[in-house]
Amino acid sequence: QVQLVESGGGLVQPGGSLTLSCTASRRLFSLFAMGWYRQVPGKQREWIASIRPSGHPEYADSMKGRFTISRDNAKTTVYLQMNNLTPDDTAVYYCNAKRGDNNVWGQGTQVAVSA
Repeated sequence: QVQLVESGGGLVQPGGSLTLSCTASRRLFSLFAMGWYRQVPGKQREWIASIRPSGHPEYADSMKGRFTISRDNAKTTVYLQMNNLTPDDTAVYYCNAKRGDNNVWGQGTQVAVSA
């Protein structure tokens, strides 16, 4: 069973940038589709982006342009580069790994955007 650990969250000012990282424990990471989601208390978890084992990225329409997903299979890590952040981006950000019947979530990392 793959395990995921997110990092890189924190407090950032509006207009700032952050890069989140998610490192997987399993050496077969390259076979998993990886994704990033976020959740605000009281709301449903929202899909941000995914990246296939091939490296092909996909984005939610509302996230295109400011968010970039990438992966480094040698480091078993997926990244989410976030630019021009606004207070509406404040949320807990979760990493996800999918392959067949395997669907694994990380513990989440808090991102707060505030002046």
